[in-house]
Formats: sequence, structure tokens, C-alpha cells
Amino acid sequence: MYRVFESLDELVTLVEEARGVPMTSGCVVPRGDVLELLDDIRDALPAEVDDAQDVLDHRDELVVKARAEADELMAEARAQAERTVAEARAEAQRLVADSRAEAERTVDSGRRKYDELLARADADAERASAAGKAAYDRAVADGRAEQARLVSSTEVVQAAHRESARIVDAASEESDRLRAECDEYVDGKLAEFEELLDRTMRTVTRGRGQLRGPVGAADARGRH
Repeated sequence: MYRVFESLDELVTLVEEARGVPMTSGCVVPRGDVLELLDDIRDALPAEVDDAQDVLDHRDELVVKARAEADELMAEARAQAERTVAEARAEAQRLVADSRAEAERTVDSGRRKYDELLARADADAERASAAGKAAYDRAVADGRAEQARLVSSTEVVQAAHRESARIVDAASEESDRLRAECDEYVDGKLAEFEELLDRTMRTVTRGRGQLRGPVGAADARGRH
């Protein structure tokens, strides 16, 4: 580039010192010297100038090529985004289906356990009631026998009645206790099932949020 500026300075000096043409603003310069300086300037220009001129000459072609590549990239990005959305939807549907199946299995298991506990509690209550009734009947029979034997001893009969009443009350309390334990167990299982459903819904919601993030970004890049 130094040679370019040097040749330009010489060319300016040559023009400034040239003999003027009378009655005009023109001047007479030596053609050979001017052409030689112009050749020097042309030879001294860096190759990047020619490359830049080539770029300018092929500007339209480069713009068309760049647009085609951009369109191709956008089409590929849209296709990738559509594939990602389809895969995300399929995965979300699979997660929901799995969650529903797990929830149904949990509900069925809870129902079966509840039925088993209820049946067991009913059976235990029936056995306790039967045992209490049998004890009561035995106590009444024993009391009557004792009353018949000792008519004057009313205390024995009263004690027998109290014992039989105690046995019946104990049987009723045992039945109530079994029913309360059954209800508490079923309530615990339902609470576990409710917590499982909450975790499942949070997982599905979080998955949907994550899926909407990349897809939205991809769509935004596609629009740009």
C-alpha cells in the first residue's frame, strides 16, 4: 500500500507541475509518465481489492445462494421442531397412560385391601358378637342355675348379669376397634394414592412445561 500512495503522490505532483493550456483550466502532462504511474498503482494494489471486486461482481449470486441456504436451514429446523413436538406429544401421552394405569392399579389394590379388611372386621365382629352372646347365654344359664340353687343369694345373679353385660360390651368395643383400624388403614392407603396422583400430575405438568420451552424456541428461530 505504501507504493500506491507514493505513486499517487507522484501523479499529483506531475499534474500540479504540468504546463497549463492558455485560456483554459487544462494542462499538458506527459502521457507516458502518467500511464507508468497508473500501472505502478495497479500493480501495487493488494489482492484483496480484486477479491472484493469479485465479491461485488457476484453479489447477486451470493445473495441468492445465501437465501437458498437460509431457506433450507429453516425448512430443516421446522422439520426438526415438528419431529420434536411429535416425539414430545407421544412421550407425554405415554406418561399419562402409565400414570393412569398405575393409578387404576393402586385404586384396585386399595379397594381389594379395603374389602378384605372390611370382610375380616365383619367376621371378627360376628365372632366376637357370637362369643359374647355365647358367654352371655352361659352366664345367664349359670346364673339361673345358681339362682335355682341359691334362691336367696341374689348377689350371684347380679354378678352374672354384670359379667355377661361386660362381655357383651367388650365384644362391641372390640368390633368398633376393628372397624376403626380398618377405616384408618383404608384412609392411609387413599392418602398414599392421592400423593401418588399429585406427584404424577406434577411430573406431567413439568414435562409439558419443558417440552413447550424448546419447541417455542425452535418455532421462534423458524419465524426469524
